[in-house]
Order: sequence, then structure tokens, then C-alpha cells
Amino acid sequence: MNTKPILYSVAPIDLAGHRFRVTMTIPDPAPAGQVISLPAWIPGSYLIRDFARQIESISARSRGRDVAIIKIDNHSWRAAACDGALTITTIVYAWDLSVRGAHLDESHGFFNGTSVFLRAHGFEDRPCEVSLVAPGKPARWTVHTSLPEAKKGILAANHHGFGRYRADNYDALIDHPVEMGTPQVIRFTACGAPHELVFTGHVPKLDLKRIRQDVLRICETQIRFFEPTRARAPFLDSATRYVFLTMVTGDGYGGLEHRASTALIASRKDLPTLGQTEVPEGYQTFLGLVSHEYFHTWNVKRIKPAAFAPYDLSRENHTRLLWIFEGFTSYYDDLMLLRSDVIDRKQYLQILAKQISSVWATPGRHKQSVAESSFDAWTRYYKQDENASNALISYYTKGSLIALGLDLTIRQQTQNLYSLDDVMRCMWERYGRDFYTGAANGLKERAFTKLVREATGVDVSAEIAQWAYGTSDVPLKKLFLDQNIELSWKASTTQASIDARTRKQGDLIVLASVLENGAAHQAGLSALDVLVAIDGIRVDSSNSTVESLLNRYAPGDIVTVHVFRRDELRSFDVRLSAPPINTCVLKDLNR
Repeated sequence: MNTKPILYSVAPIDLAGHRFRVTMTIPDPAPAGQVISLPAWIPGSYLIRDFARQIESISARSRGRDVAIIKIDNHSWRAAACDGALTITTIVYAWDLSVRGAHLDESHGFFNGTSVFLRAHGFEDRPCEVSLVAPGKPARWTVHTSLPEAKKGILAANHHGFGRYRADNYDALIDHPVEMGTPQVIRFTACGAPHELVFTGHVPKLDLKRIRQDVLRICETQIRFFEPTRARAPFLDSATRYVFLTMVTGDGYGGLEHRASTALIASRKDLPTLGQTEVPEGYQTFLGLVSHEYFHTWNVKRIKPAAFAPYDLSRENHTRLLWIFEGFTSYYDDLMLLRSDVIDRKQYLQILAKQISSVWATPGRHKQSVAESSFDAWTRYYKQDENASNALISYYTKGSLIALGLDLTIRQQTQNLYSLDDVMRCMWERYGRDFYTGAANGLKERAFTKLVREATGVDVSAEIAQWAYGTSDVPLKKLFLDQNIELSWKASTTQASIDARTRKQGDLIVLASVLENGAAHQAGLSALDVLVAIDGIRVDSSNSTVESLLNRYAPGDIVTVHVFRRDELRSFDVRLSAPPINTCVLKDLNR
């Protein structure tokens, strides 16, 4: 059996034009012609992205001669039969500053494997070797990735150097993003596992030591959570380190998990500066993102829905379980900040209250279950429009409240002998720990309730049916009382409301969304209407805000609102609502 590796190279050839040249050499292509393809989506982001659209050109050669290659669908090509090694060359346009794609300019290069590495059909299990080629200039770039360096050969990469890297198979190859450039880097060891924090972008006076200290606590807490006896990080089976790759921008936020790394985008203002000692809300947000993506190292990258074992990257992979995999991760991300002493109990309850407020402010939770939200991620959650809050619910946010509700229910019914922690560890032992050895499969669609009962002795079938597969709210007020926490609600303002959200569009103020059955809806206003005036006073972003104009009115007052709908001026009389009781407050009765 031929086990020669599939060879790849990635070269940043045009920094100003944002282009990588990528080659793939198949030593023994299929005799009848070789099919190759690029993934249509990237795991962790459930939307067809059509990465192949960024391939500007593609060509094939064998034994020094051109080989015919034709496109056969949106993501795939077929090269004609040849009698020697086949080399495919692509030029990839890389100008997507996100955690999902590829980005290249004179300051740095970044790519996910799903954007650059073609799959050789029939050879997915072959080992892969990748040569990362340095740009002609600038000259001092280094490489940062969890992809292991090749173990031998004169071109094998040194630590953080250009050269040759390796992967056991194609699935592993595309699961290690790469950053190249001149980032700020700091390292630490958590439970014996090396970690790196890599920050790309201009961040003056960045307090790397403080971030290292806080992230170290988070990582050790999570490793010991899943492996209380061994305290061993799972990625050490396939990589030598874990890498946090963070792109810093003016206002960005996001993350995408990988088996031994994560790609993050963070706002500059959320990162701590030298001399800062408090833990402001922005820094809590950044640490929560770090915690969320790191928790995915276990929950999603190894504990998976059966529908993802394995992924089919050519089409949508539907599951009704994202509320467990994303929602539970969203519950534990902030809880791990508390357990690692990065934040205190008061700060944690404030974060939790904000999450509860967010879910209760979404009328769509009464129409769509989180199981439906999970299944429809591909067509609805990732393609939200101005009516989304009225029609949809997030499997992240409500999923996190279901996790909270289940945790409190299990603790209550077992007198705190068991909790959701026991369920997570049971899933890890059964589905996650041995996933990449082929000894474990994914969680089946209706297996979770039984697993909870096995792990804790508690039957939560009714709760799952109502909260996850139905649209019932989690009865948190009642569940919190058993933990000596009081849940109450208050209005966030005393001001009358039109029950609509606005956004700036240049100097204009636009209705971003209109609450179903609220004041604006009942008056006839619609999302995307451009506000012109309220009771004859102009509305624009430089002159006044809707809130300031409504200060002089009381609930029940009628105001005349002029808007442009498309290019037509329209007028509506709006009876103002009382301020909504929409802010959750959690009070610790033990203090």
C-alpha cells in the first residue's frame, strides 16, 4: 500500500494583492482522473461559505506537462488521467478578516486550511506535509500554528519557522489555522501542556503578563474539570502545544475552535493595558471568549453530535443538538471564569443576569425551539434579517439557560450530590476522550436524556421536551431560590418607548428591528424605515437620538413620526409604551 504523503505548499506571493499560491502534489493520482475539492464550509460555523469562490486560478501538471482540469461543481474539479505525480496549483485571494477564512497583507498572513488546502478524493487518510514559504519581504516574519513540525528532513521547520509541517490526514490538516507575521507572543504551561498567546495587530502597552496569568487559570481549571484525576490536556495526543491566535481590531469580536488552537478576533479596547488592575466588562468579554473556545477543545472538537462524526464538508450537516454543544459551552465559559477566580461571584451573577435579560428580550423564543434553531442554523440563524428577534431564538443563549436550568434541577433533586458537571464528564468519557482514535462515535440525536439519567440518576425528559424541543421558558426564578439566589425584574429606564431598535446609517437613524405587537408595530412602522422627525423635530445621528427626543413624553402619549420608506415620505401616529420590564437582577441571599 502506497503511504507517500500528499505534499502541499503555501506561499504569500502578493501581499498588496492579498494572494497566496498553494500547491498540492498527489504522488499516485487516481488512474481514471483525480477529483479534488475545497470544503464548502468550516466546522464550527454552520453556513455554506463557498470558499472555492476565492480561487482565482487553478492548473495541473504532471511530468513537466500540463494536465487538463475542469470544474465539475461549485467546489470540485477533475484532473485528467496522468501516469505520474500530479501537482495542482491555485492562486487564492485572501482578504477575509474573520476567524473563518484567509487574510494577507504587508503586516501578516492568516489562513484556515479549509480556505487553501484542496482535498484529494480517495486519499483523505493519507499523511500530509505542508511547506510554509516565507514572503520575499518583510523578512522577519515568524510562523504560529498548532500544526506539528515535520520530524526530519533539511526543510523541516524550526519552532515558529517557515519550512515543513505535517498532519496525519486531511481532516487534521485543515484543523490547524496558521498565522505568520510579527505578533506579540507570550507562553505558559497549563497542567504540563505548552500554550501560546499570539496577538496580531497594533496594541500599545498590552499587558501580556496579566493575560497569561488569567488564561493560565482558565485553562488549568478546564483541564482539571474534564480530567480530575489525570489533569491531561486532550490535544497532546495530536499536537505539541495549544495556540490562541488573536487578531486585534477596533471593534471586532468572534472565535472559532480547532482541535489544538483557536482563532479569535478581539476589540483593542477590551484588552488590558499595563497598569490596569480592575476587570472591566470588556476584558471579561474577552476572557469569556477565550474560555468558550477553549472549552470547545472537549465539547465539539471531540465530543460531537453523531451528525458530525465525521463531517461532510461538501454540504450542510444537520443536527438538533447545537443547543448542547454551543449552548452548554456558553454556560460553562463564564462559569469557568468564576471557578478559576478570574472574576468573583458578584461579577458572575451580573454576567448571568445579562444573559437571562438577552433571552427574555427575544420574542422569537415563543415561536422557535432551540432544537429547531439548531437544525435551521444553516438557513436561518446564520442568515438573520430584521425580523430575526421576532422569529428566532439563539441556541447559544437559550441553550446556555437550559444548561443552567438542568444544572440547578440536578443539584436540587440530588441534594447537590450531582450536577451538570457529571453529565459533561460522562459525555467526555463515552464520546470524547478516544474520538480521534476511532474508538468513539458522536452523540445520537435522542440519546442525551438517557445519558443524564445514567450520570446523575435524574430523569430530565420532561424538562428537555419543554425547554429544548418546546418553547417553554426555563423556570429560573423557582430554580434559583433553592440556591439562595433571588431573581427579579426591573425596567432599565423610566422613559416611554416606541418598542423598536435603531441603528446609525451614516447621518441617518434607521429602525433596525420592530418588536412584534409593540408601539411601532401597532402604528404601522416597519424595520428599515429611516426616521426623519418625531413631532416635527428632526432625527439624525449628529443632532439627537430617539431617546433624547422622547424624554419629554410619557407612556400613552401620541407622537407623530415621519419616516422615509424607500424614497417615500410617510407619517405615523405612535402611542408610546411604558418602559419594558426587561432587566434581570440576581441577588445573592447568602450575602
